[in-house]
Amino acid sequence: MKLNNIDILQELSANTSKIVKGIETLNEIKEVEIAITPKTLVFQDEKVKLFRYNRDSKATYKTPVLIVYALVNTYQMLDLQPDRSYIKNLLEAGLDVYLIDWGYPTKMDKYLSMDDYINGYIDNCVDFVRTENKVDKINILSICQGGTFSLIYSALHSEKIKNLVTHVTPVDFSINDGLLFKWSKEMDFKAVVAGFDGIVPGSFLNEGFEMLKPMMKFHKSSGLMNSLEDKTKLTNYLRMEKWISDSPDQAGACFLQFMEDLYQQNKLIKGELVVGEHKVNLKNLNMPVLNIYASEDHLVPPTATTPLGDYVGTKDYEVYRFEGGHIGVFVGNRSQKELAPKVANWLKDRD
Repeated sequence: MKLNNIDILQELSANTSKIVKGIETLNEIKEVEIAITPKTLVFQDEKVKLFRYNRDSKATYKTPVLIVYALVNTYQMLDLQPDRSYIKNLLEAGLDVYLIDWGYPTKMDKYLSMDDYINGYIDNCVDFVRTENKVDKINILSICQGGTFSLIYSALHSEKIKNLVTHVTPVDFSINDGLLFKWSKEMDFKAVVAGFDGIVPGSFLNEGFEMLKPMMKFHKSSGLMNSLEDKTKLTNYLRMEKWISDSPDQAGACFLQFMEDLYQQNKLIKGELVVGEHKVNLKNLNMPVLNIYASEDHLVPPTATTPLGDYVGTKDYEVYRFEGGHIGVFVGNRSQKELAPKVANWLKDRD
């Protein structure tokens, strides 16, 4: 369609009006808050913090839940805003919820390994929750890389885990369905870690994630323009941007093993992965497992997630398909009505 000068001027005038209104709207937004569901720090191990979410009433579940998030970005996406909070929904369902906050690694942490995170930090947090609640076993809810960590942890410490729930978790890294899996097979991760002197910047990883969906910036800009005149929409947009930009750096030793042993050599399902002094055997996953994947996930495609059932030792295994993308599982409109009730009911049947 060919535009004449009048059409162009009208379009410019409309956009200018939007921008002026957007500036006014921004001035009305004093602060953008995320992750505001009340919680209490109950344990700390170096930079790693363990929180327990506050409840107005006693939990209706016997077994407490520990959330294990990925090292990339932060757990705050699970509690993005009051009407889009997976954590709030879990609390309202009656669960007693704990969460690991990995903190922000610095140069002094560059030698932290997968063993440190899994057999160190996770194990210490699990033991604290067990002791605090006087139970032998707890539930784990895990997300993305945190799900992979939790599979490894639960296989090595199955006596401490009652039920395991994984969300958008990579298991089979041999696939070529996603660009992240394709690119990772050819990258020299030793050179990446060495180039950043042992601590991989979160901004570097974010730039890589943006390259996986190059049109995303265009769609986000379009979404911003359409939100400028609406304070609620603009605030929600800024919440998401605040979370995305908050990307912790990565401890080089852990990052290197995760990328080489898993993305490049697929050692987890081959039974060849060694974490610390322990070989990981997924057949040791003898507890009930709920494996949730996203149908339109471009970061962790379903083909990387769904094979888990072929390797676990439990007969109580369920795979659950969520219609949506990697982030939409937790913040989308459908998620608020679907995800927490599914998980809560599944855990209730096994409580």
